[in-house]
Amino acid sequence: MHKASLKVRILATATAVLLLCLSAGSAWAVMDDYQVREVMPTGSAIAGIDVSGMTRDSARDLLQSELVTPLSGPITTRHDDQTFVLPAADLVEIDVEGMIAQTFSPKAEASLLQRVLVRVTSETIGMEVPLALGLDDKGIGVWLADVASQVDKPAIDATISVETTGVTFIASQRGEILDEQEARTILAVALRAGSKNVELPVDYIEPAVTEEDLGKVIFISRSQRKLYLYDNGGLEKSFGVAVGTPSHPTPRGDWVIMLKRYMPAWSNPGSAWAASMPAYIPPGSSNPLGTRALNLDAPGIRIHGTTQDWSIGHAASHGCMRMHRWDIEDLYERVEVGTPVFIR
Repeated sequence: MHKASLKVRILATATAVLLLCLSAGSAWAVMDDYQVREVMPTGSAIAGIDVSGMTRDSARDLLQSELVTPLSGPITTRHDDQTFVLPAADLVEIDVEGMIAQTFSPKAEASLLQRVLVRVTSETIGMEVPLALGLDDKGIGVWLADVASQVDKPAIDATISVETTGVTFIASQRGEILDEQEARTILAVALRAGSKNVELPVDYIEPAVTEEDLGKVIFISRSQRKLYLYDNGGLEKSFGVAVGTPSHPTPRGDWVIMLKRYMPAWSNPGSAWAASMPAYIPPGSSNPLGTRALNLDAPGIRIHGTTQDWSIGHAASHGCMRMHRWDIEDLYERVEVGTPVFIR
């Protein structure tokens, strides 16, 4: 009886010791888990930022300074010399709490035993949590529409404005239009990446009429007795001319050169002023039209040479515009049929 009783007591003691050890181990495991359960798992990163071993508060503060604040800063956008500031803070929403919760999920979803084993074996269970950022697409669209209203401009065709004092050329201008769809894509990338300087995408519209399309233009001032030749919006050359007398004035209006005549012949028009002249004068040095003539679509009106050089600069003709021989020969080579002639 005594020996059996001793064995029982030894077994009971051993059992008690084992239970005590198990109890102590459990208590240690619970206490250890309690101490580290609010610490990020080893190997944890949020949007590329290492948060291993940090508490929620520490991770939150780090994300605020290195993620939220930079991404919420304004973005400067540019086009040529225009600058527009995008208020990123009003257009982005960063889910800091959600990313932190996701980082803790390996611990939160594990049992106590699994967490203890990870702790004891130093196993890495941390994860890489991507950036959780939402964009206000409607707000971005409103902002882009306002920018477009300041950037967009229509193409302007080159035009000619003829006044009594001369010709004014309105230069052509290339049109511009903001590519809002492409701009949305670029801004979305910049808002997520933290880029602070963006070049706005703009499409260009070429004018239908450029200075080169205007070609040659002649302007004649009756009061100045001058002929001005313009090309592509710029003054090419000017010449002195004789214009019609008060009784036979050079007609004002918008005309065109309809015929170029090399060594022209002269036919008597039958007018009173030509009554004493022959019916026909062949080409040559005595021809009243000189060596070149440019017929206008104004009946009987020409720009031509003359044998009466003294008349240049005066109101001396019967409606035509006379030029020195060397000047009309120069002008003749510079213009074509269809060249506009504006007489004021």
